[in-house]
Amino acid sequence: MRWLGLSLLGPLLWALLFVAVYGAHGMACAGVTGPEGLGTGARLTMVGLWLAGLLAHGALLLALPHGAGLQRFLPRAGAWIGLGASAVTLFPVVLVTSC
Repeated sequence: MRWLGLSLLGPLLWALLFVAVYGAHGMACAGVTGPEGLGTGARLTMVGLWLAGLLAHGALLLALPHGAGLQRFLPRAGAWIGLGASAVTLFPVVLVTSC
C-alpha cells in the first residue's frame, strides 16, 4: 500500500502550491504591506513560489522509483499529474495582474 501514498504526493504538492500562490495573491490584492506582508514584491513572491513548486515536482519525479509494473507506474503518474496541474493552473495567476 506504500505505492498508494506515493501516488498522492504529486497532487498533494500541487494543493500546497495552489494554497501558497493564491494566498500570496490574496495578500497582494488586499494591499498587505510592511515586513509581514508582500508589499511591492508580490509578483516576484508568486513567481518564486511557483518556480520553487515546479522544482519540487521535478525532484519528486527524480526520487520516485523507475521501472515497469503498476506499483512503479502509478506514483510516477501522480507526480506527472501534479506537475501538469501546477504548471497549467497557476501559470495565469502568476503572470496576469488581477484583483
